[in-house]
Amino acid sequence: MPRDKIPPLSKTRFGAGLQCHKRLFLECYSPELADPIDPGQQAVFESGTAVGELARERFPGGRLIEEEYFRHDDALVVTREVIADQSVPAIYESAFTFDGIRVRVDVLVRRSGGDFDLVEVKSSTGMREQYIPDVAIQLYVVEGAGFKIRRAFLLHIDNGYVYEGGPYDVSRLFHLEEVTGTARDFIKSSAPAALADMRQPLERDTAPLIEIGRHCTRPYKCEFYEHCREGVPDHHIEQLPRASAGLLDELLEAGIRDIGDIPAEFPGLSALQQRVRGCVADGQPHVDPELRAALQDVTYPLHFLDFETFNPALPIYVGTHPYQVIPFQWSHHVRDRAGDLSHHSFLADGDGDPREGFAASLLDAIGPEGTIIAYSSYEQTIIKQLAGDLPQYAERLLDLNTRFLDLLEVLRAYYYHPDFHGSYSIKAVLPA
Repeated sequence: MPRDKIPPLSKTRFGAGLQCHKRLFLECYSPELADPIDPGQQAVFESGTAVGELARERFPGGRLIEEEYFRHDDALVVTREVIADQSVPAIYESAFTFDGIRVRVDVLVRRSGGDFDLVEVKSSTGMREQYIPDVAIQLYVVEGAGFKIRRAFLLHIDNGYVYEGGPYDVSRLFHLEEVTGTARDFIKSSAPAALADMRQPLERDTAPLIEIGRHCTRPYKCEFYEHCREGVPDHHIEQLPRASAGLLDELLEAGIRDIGDIPAEFPGLSALQQRVRGCVADGQPHVDPELRAALQDVTYPLHFLDFETFNPALPIYVGTHPYQVIPFQWSHHVRDRAGDLSHHSFLADGDGDPREGFAASLLDAIGPEGTIIAYSSYEQTIIKQLAGDLPQYAERLLDLNTRFLDLLEVLRAYYYHPDFHGSYSIKAVLPA
């Protein structure tokens, strides 16, 4: 039975509808089914909020519409009052409604003649295709509500900015990129049809039936990712490594959803995909005869190394740039030829830059002999970065990189287990 009334759209819901109509339906009617927000995601949200608040300093003297998002009608009233006050040069989080769509604009900058510039703030370091609909839907709503937009901009972080200490220089930290033309083109070419298409399923009582696939993670991982996988085969074809959209469509058209059901002669499978198919079909891991040889060419003592890092959007140490990776912890297990195991570690303490303490302690802990074993080349990348940041340790640090054995590369070349579910991520490999 069709619904009498559908919920209003928003910038977020519009983006959800462009990605998947089922995602939009669930956001509107069943938000409790969303996957729990993990600490990593929460940190990203908090970082984005901090960037957005700092970005307001790029347009000083403005007024913040403080009403919460669920008080949209109140925010509309205050927004109109502030717009009427010609002394306010910029408005942060202004609220508008048009055509059943509610938006809050990051920054609205007053220009002469009653026009405004619209600014969408992103915490990324550059333009991305999916940002244009975000700007376009706001432009559509604001102008539909009766306010003229002269130009539309994306404000993002400039990762070439180097922090010199003290307050951030927001004129250099942020880059302002005009997107007026592309946003207006999207409104003309895509927005009306997209809005009509996404409102149709919202009129129904049940979510649309949409097969899981690549769209579940593009351009963002859907918050209903796990919910939509309830009841699907344990080895769904989406787990095929590096499977193109075309290959997945061909498998679905052939009625194949489980990797184990793919015929051995099915065309278009890569060697790795054939390996995965065979392991799932047989229920047995693949072990290449060359695996033993690949693991034998090591020198004792064996050093098992793991780093922990963070990469703040807003740099906190002098001489660093946005999103620069900062190592703050290492863990080092040592196994000698007799099989005895020992452990050493470092964890930075205090508010200071941890890089020098990290590097010096690591060099002291790892002796001049023995193969260094890690999973992926990440540790080598961090060591190379440290060598550039700390020239006094550069030669010794770079010497470490000549001694690495990357277990990820070994596994990719010589081993696969069905319980990897198509991934060589350590989170998939370790439990198996």
